[in-house]
Amino acid sequence: MTIRFVESSKLPTPWGMFTMHGFSDDGADKEHLVLTMGDVSNGEPVLARVHSECLTGDALFSMRCDCGPQLQAAMHKIALEGRGVIFYLRQEGRGIGLLNKIRAYHLQDCGADTVEANERLGFGADMRDYSILKPMLEHLNIKSLKLMTNNPRKVKALREMGITVAERISHQTGRNPHNARYLETKRGKLGHLFEEGDDSWTSQEPPDENESDV
Repeated sequence: MTIRFVESSKLPTPWGMFTMHGFSDDGADKEHLVLTMGDVSNGEPVLARVHSECLTGDALFSMRCDCGPQLQAAMHKIALEGRGVIFYLRQEGRGIGLLNKIRAYHLQDCGADTVEANERLGFGADMRDYSILKPMLEHLNIKSLKLMTNNPRKVKALREMGITVAERISHQTGRNPHNARYLETKRGKLGHLFEEGDDSWTSQEPPDENESDV
């Protein structure tokens, strides 16, 4: 694995001014982004989101998942704190790629859940590789993360690589009738932690049986 820093630039957003850092993964022929705000290299734990690319959710406003709202909520929370980092990793569809994700969506349209669809295509439930984070963290001199995630497996994976996760912060948002089954599958099969009292988890009615899932 060869992760190479390329360049940084300013990125004005509705939530404030971020700095965008570009990294090239020459071995996998992929490009990754890191967004930072404030001084992230002072040694204090940094509010962080490790976000895997989701073209459908992040850019096309899909309601089949909660990815777009999670990305926007992370940018908002970092802006409120004035300091933080978002790792935007090009690992579409939990690592299976965009076209295979569309194939998985078709299987879900036919009744499979998100885990079953990946497995029917011959993939694991989650194919993402977080080892690419280490050189990015080292380049930015980030020592410790306050990680915004509902996924304890992500925390475990980072800690097993020697990355310090000082705190896991619940990051629930974006629940709607189209992704209710998807979120239930995340909790039931992938171990995601959802707090029942959170408004984003309880505010919507469950879908009928024919609603889509991702």
